[in-house]
Amino acid sequence: MSSANFTHEDFDRLAAEHVIGLLDEPEQTLAERLIETDPNFAARVAGWRTRLSEFDETAPRYEPDAGLWTKIESNLGRRLPLPAPLRDSRWSRLWENLGFWRPVGLATGFAALLLATGLGFAVREAQRKPALVAVMLDDSGRPAGLVNVRADGRAELVALTDVSAPDGRTLQIWTLWDRARGPVSLGTLATARNMTLSLDSLPRTTPDQLFEITLEPAGGSPTGRPTGPVLMKGTASTAL
Repeated sequence: MSSANFTHEDFDRLAAEHVIGLLDEPEQTLAERLIETDPNFAARVAGWRTRLSEFDETAPRYEPDAGLWTKIESNLGRRLPLPAPLRDSRWSRLWENLGFWRPVGLATGFAALLLATGLGFAVREAQRKPALVAVMLDDSGRPAGLVNVRADGRAELVALTDVSAPDGRTLQIWTLWDRARGPVSLGTLATARNMTLSLDSLPRTTPDQLFEITLEPAGGSPTGRPTGPVLMKGTASTAL
């Protein structure tokens, strides 16, 4: 089998069916050859494996019985009895018709593929959607910035206004979840901008946790606590 006349969709179908194990022997041989010789096709296969990995991880691990393969091998070539409702000769021919069952198998495989793709998309969307949002207000009560915290703990600062530190000063981001511990610095920046916040070493963000940006000396607060005026602040709330 040659891939000379394959379209973009044909290559994508071949990659997807290779990953979920639906190819017959000629197409499987072609797919294995393309993985070794065509970097673009190999990348498609890797992409489908990544998409389907989340679906695979939802299935519990199961260790087969030690004699499973022996049982399978002993039954290879044995003709299975027809279910009673299918013993009519017309149904019997259909039951044994490989040309009928192959499209049925392909359709079932594509249905599973669509389910897996949809599940993977839903998981990724849930991870991208903020679980908590802190709207930081300036001294006039207007929204000046957001802190979005996702369900997996990742967080980002979203600047809503153009705030820059004057010469010799810097902006510093803080969070406070425990007054006994006090505010903890999340970093400094010259201008309020969209950026990822590192919360990995901190306890999981909770509702009512404070986020604020203060104006500090160059290099950040010398005391490890906010010393300058608060430019914006807000507490985290559960995202709608």
